[in-house]
Amino acid sequence: MIKDIFAENTQVLSFEVFPPKKDDDFDNVFKTIDELSQLNPDFISVTYGAGGSNSKKTLDVASYIQNKKGIDALCHMTCVGYTRADLDRALDDFDSSSLNNVLALRGDRPASMSDEQFNNREFMYANEMVEYIRGKKGTTVCIGGACYPEKHPESDTLGADIENIKRKVDAGLDFMTTQMCFDNELFLRYFDLLDKNGITVPVTCGIMPITKANQLGRSVTLSGSSVPKTLSDIIALHGDDPDEMFKYGTKYAADQITDLRSHGVNRIHIYAMNNPRTVRAILEQL
Repeated sequence: MIKDIFAENTQVLSFEVFPPKKDDDFDNVFKTIDELSQLNPDFISVTYGAGGSNSKKTLDVASYIQNKKGIDALCHMTCVGYTRADLDRALDDFDSSSLNNVLALRGDRPASMSDEQFNNREFMYANEMVEYIRGKKGTTVCIGGACYPEKHPESDTLGADIENIKRKVDAGLDFMTTQMCFDNELFLRYFDLLDKNGITVPVTCGIMPITKANQLGRSVTLSGSSVPKTLSDIIALHGDDPDEMFKYGTKYAADQITDLRSHGVNRIHIYAMNNPRTVRAILEQL
């Protein structure tokens, strides 16, 4: 289980992939995982469907990672995507697929979800899902959660957001993964704040490589991440040149990781965006 990886290793490297939008694209996703597995990650997480829409595809991809590649797989599960009955069925599928790692999230509201559905979901917040899974599965599963170095976009203050993090940890979290952050000073400030508030579960840093100018768009809007001037300048100077943007975008991510390591932060989660070439380019610069 992933909690054991954190307990046994001072350095942890993980990647994130997303399932295919169409059933006939599974082979391409499996090929991506084959290439990523050659880079020796400690675990690979799988997001909740394309646009938060299909949990079965998440489980299928995670099963391939866990059972075909021998790498710990982390399945995203969202409050907006699961009823209690859905979650019970998914946990049964866990048992039959030898899966045992969950990332419990509130999740972004799918475009197809009505106001009534959103406001009456069975799990309102991630801490409720964490508590439910822990109650059902005990210590037979490892449960991760998300945290936001710049606070969740819907939280009024960073302090209020920390209180919500404490609720999730108290409900049974084993570790956390941060939302993408492009400013290491914010990472370091956040880790200090977690420590001062007695939150001691392992935290891995989410690094999003920006290799195309249009990548920032929706992801940054949803995450609430700020964009430092250095990264903005890279996009302004090289955004129209794909090769140069790839070169400087991967260098920016590699420099972030190098700097974090110099401050003793050795748990890194790369949002791979199903692009092994990008991940390989980053790792070659470390």
